[in-house]
Amino acid sequence: MSYYQNKGPTTESETAYKKIRISDSKWLAQNEQVRLAIDILNFALDAVNPENLIKKSLKRKGFKLEIQATLGRKIIDLEAFHQIFMVAIGKAAPLMAKAFLEILGDRVDKGIVVCYPRGDFSWPGIEKLEAPHPFPDERSIMAAEKILALKREVKERALIFFLISGGASAQIVKPIRPVTLNQKVELIKALMQAGADIKELNVVRKHLSEIKGGKLGKFFSPATIINIFISDVVDDDLETIASAPTTWDNSTFMDSKKIIMKYKLWEKSPDSIKEIIEKGIQGEIEETRKIGEINHEKLLNFVVGNVEVAARAASAIASQMGFLPLILTLRERGEARNKAVLWASLIKNLSLSPQLKSNSYALISGGELTVTVKGQGKGGRNTEFCLALLKELIKEQISEDIRWCGASLATDGHDGPTEAAGALIFPEIIQEVISKCLDIKDYLESNDSLTFFEKIGSSIITGPTGTNVMDLRLFLFQKNA
Repeated sequence: MSYYQNKGPTTESETAYKKIRISDSKWLAQNEQVRLAIDILNFALDAVNPENLIKKSLKRKGFKLEIQATLGRKIIDLEAFHQIFMVAIGKAAPLMAKAFLEILGDRVDKGIVVCYPRGDFSWPGIEKLEAPHPFPDERSIMAAEKILALKREVKERALIFFLISGGASAQIVKPIRPVTLNQKVELIKALMQAGADIKELNVVRKHLSEIKGGKLGKFFSPATIINIFISDVVDDDLETIASAPTTWDNSTFMDSKKIIMKYKLWEKSPDSIKEIIEKGIQGEIEETRKIGEINHEKLLNFVVGNVEVAARAASAIASQMGFLPLILTLRERGEARNKAVLWASLIKNLSLSPQLKSNSYALISGGELTVTVKGQGKGGRNTEFCLALLKELIKEQISEDIRWCGASLATDGHDGPTEAAGALIFPEIIQEVISKCLDIKDYLESNDSLTFFEKIGSSIITGPTGTNVMDLRLFLFQKNA
């Protein structure tokens, strides 16, 4: 018996975070697996809603603040500090700040929240700034300078809460002179298109910045800093989240040069960028802040949300729906097309398993894939993965008596440079491909995966979700009774 037969269709009250819609709603009426997949993804997004994460992780009793997170538990004596400041940066900043201020707003002397342009945030005494993503502009420089200006008001017995989430690398920037903002942006764009992953991108960003790689945290010394993170990187690496403005960084100028050379961009880079990196290698420019420099009594780090929270929520609701959930990995990296081949092989093998007669499977993974862009099309890593997986599943010829649906979702609502969050695939699409004479290979070669799914009507649309914990992939399949 299906989940819908057990419970009836989900209602608005049953899913608190109904963000996801499919671009052509006809598929909801025609395919139960599509409805189930969307419900599972909505449930996973709700689990990493920043307000929920903050309120779950921070508990206050009078002057005592308890913080419970993946990196430990700590009780903070707020009376030990003469001043308390708050700085929120990244895609989740407005919602993190709102929940934080509902708990501690009466004790915060001053704060800054950096939002997306036209982002919704208002709180007495807290300054709202706007800065874009994925690429910075002059507003990003202004936001960095406003945060740096807080130093004039910070005394030794001050406590600064930094609420940090993915996207902050673009929202606050201060390039090392003579590197210009445009030069830095163009290099990062080129690295992205060449297939560099987030860790590689951020190593380069840190070594062309006055504030990243722990430099911002060092600037506010000797104040105490408490970082509260929503992680958008594999393994919750504190050297990578938001380019580590307030923690530390053990990469080097030489590492940044090797990354640029790896993607054959060194010779094409502006002289200013090569000059800074070469001077850094020679020791003429100070390295990023290293972990050995940290006073760990003055710097506390807490990760309150990550892709594991989303994946486990997806697993829990899938189990309630009658699926056997399998979390394959929370560290998924690599080229999207290559991963699609591996997924297709696994799905084919499971589809032939005798166990499928008695089990319905929900395969789940988290991580962030990459795309080496060679065409001029429109798409991102999630839509490219889905299109490549569809191609492989057609090749594998999954039995017609198996119902299935796959999805790949950017949890922040933006799949790379697109306005879509990802895509869904299911058997009915194959008939659409035939009737509309669509050549999947051509769309892949031109990196035009989103255009394909817009024509099919199965792109995922959310708008900005207000959170960011990398990408979530889901594949449901069961044998017809």
